[in-house]
Amino acid sequence: MARSAVLQNFYASKIWRDFRTRLIAERMTEEGIRCERCGKIVGSSSGIEAHHKIELTEENVNDYNISLNPDNVELICKDCHNKEHDRFGHEREKEVYIIYGCPLSGKTSYVTENKGRNDIVVDMDRIYKAISFLDDYDKPDRLLGNVKRIRNDILDQIKVRYGKWQTAWIIGGYADKYQREKLAEELGAELIYMECTKEEAYMRLEADEKRKYVKKEYRTYIDNWFRRYVE
Repeated sequence: MARSAVLQNFYASKIWRDFRTRLIAERMTEEGIRCERCGKIVGSSSGIEAHHKIELTEENVNDYNISLNPDNVELICKDCHNKEHDRFGHEREKEVYIIYGCPLSGKTSYVTENKGRNDIVVDMDRIYKAISFLDDYDKPDRLLGNVKRIRNDILDQIKVRYGKWQTAWIIGGYADKYQREKLAEELGAELIYMECTKEEAYMRLEADEKRKYVKKEYRTYIDNWFRRYVE
């Protein structure tokens, strides 16, 4: 069963992401992260699910004795998590989520941790890379029109629920309130905001080796997003 927007927003919140990071660090072994169900070693944190033993609901999600209690959370691999929720065995209504926030707010990481194998992800950065074979963050302006056309074609498919995908995740800045709410209405999507202050975004940029040659540009992207953002 798909999560409600209330639960998706909790899992996108800074307090949950920080809690999950601490939990993984505390339970990390010398070999790596061990699934607490089957014992399999998982190579990265994105392959681990933090599963609540007492299922989270809209009624109890704000009870931190349940939602943020380490004794109520087990770290399990994606295979065990799918078995737990009996996924891929039942058809369900397609869900669409727009994941938005400032640059380096963790949008891509959040989707990577939550998406299923049969989900669609719409991300401008990945489309750039797919059609150009260029390095990450190398996005020629001359290709922007093509990238937007491909993104819009996929959004049209999502709008009419074309295909057999299960959940669609749309990643973007969407600082403009009217733009994101209009898109959400057109797609029948829920909006998920990734909490991040400008100072936190700067700190993540400084620590990101992949962006070391484009830090000046990304500081500008961050500044522009916060200048235009309206809640």
